Amino acid sequence: MTHWNPWFLRARLRTRHLLLLSAIGEEGNICRAAAMLNMSQPAASRLLRELEDIIGADLFERQARGVKANWYGEALIRHARNALSSLTEAAAEIDALKAGRTGQVNVGSIPGPAAGLVPRAVVRVARDYPLVRVHVAVDTSDRLVQLLGEGRIDIMVGRLPPQQDNARFTFDRLGDEPTCAVVRKGHPLLTSQRVELSQLASLPWIVPPAGTALRSRFELMFRESGLESPNRLVETASPMVVTKMLAETDFAAILPGDVGDYYSGCGLVCRLPVDLSCTLEPFGVITRKGWLLSPAAQLMCDMLEDGALQAARTPHTADSF
Repeated sequence: MTHWNPWFLRARLRTRHLLLLSAIGEEGNICRAAAMLNMSQPAASRLLRELEDIIGADLFERQARGVKANWYGEALIRHARNALSSLTEAAAEIDALKAGRTGQVNVGSIPGPAAGLVPRAVVRVARDYPLVRVHVAVDTSDRLVQLLGEGRIDIMVGRLPPQQDNARFTFDRLGDEPTCAVVRKGHPLLTSQRVELSQLASLPWIVPPAGTALRSRFELMFRESGLESPNRLVETASPMVVTKMLAETDFAAILPGDVGDYYSGCGLVCRLPVDLSCTLEPFGVITRKGWLLSPAAQLMCDMLEDGALQAARTPHTADSF
């Protein structure tokens, strides 16, 4: 079996190599770079030769007034600066952790959990660990997976889109996500004790954008029932557009159950008495495989999993804070 053993581990690349590379890249002169690092010019030259021996290539072109990085040098300088920046951030994070449980976690969530599970977890973190900073972004799963892969969020609450390379991520299931149909107060259908799906096919609808999981399940629900899918549609992912249009029209909207419960609890909409078969696939906590979570990010994962367990045991209190 072949073991991955990169050259910088075999060569025992040192932080001083990275500092020298960054300094030479900034100054364009070995003597000035040495002075910046409080070392002699001969010592800096020896360190540079040692680094070039490790790489197996020259990194700089010697010129009359200094040196200029070649392609190899430019690539290594860029990565050296990234590594030094990461080490600086690590030191700052460790100092902050020593001073008290603190840090920052960037969370991405799809709309359903963002209306219940995620804010409950954030409230617990804010109450028990007030020095932890939490940033929450709400978007579709395909967009959140992109942000997660780019490292712009630490954890994601959602689903892995089928077109994604799932081998890059871990998925820990949190729960299922039912859906609901909502309308304005006083809508004619609210006079019925039970609404049939056939009555909904002729309604105008506010629906999520094409390509989203909820939109696909919405259309499939009608087809599987032998009905024509509604064709009077307004597409939007904006909560303000949804609630405003519902207030002023006889449109219906398809929403994740938690979102519908939140809006109805605020008096903005009413849930229709209809059973929908377009339950979404389970959602969960998604992280990058092989990526070590910060203490703050791990704390948030723990709170989300604990909150999901509590909601499963006592669903009637799932929306209480």
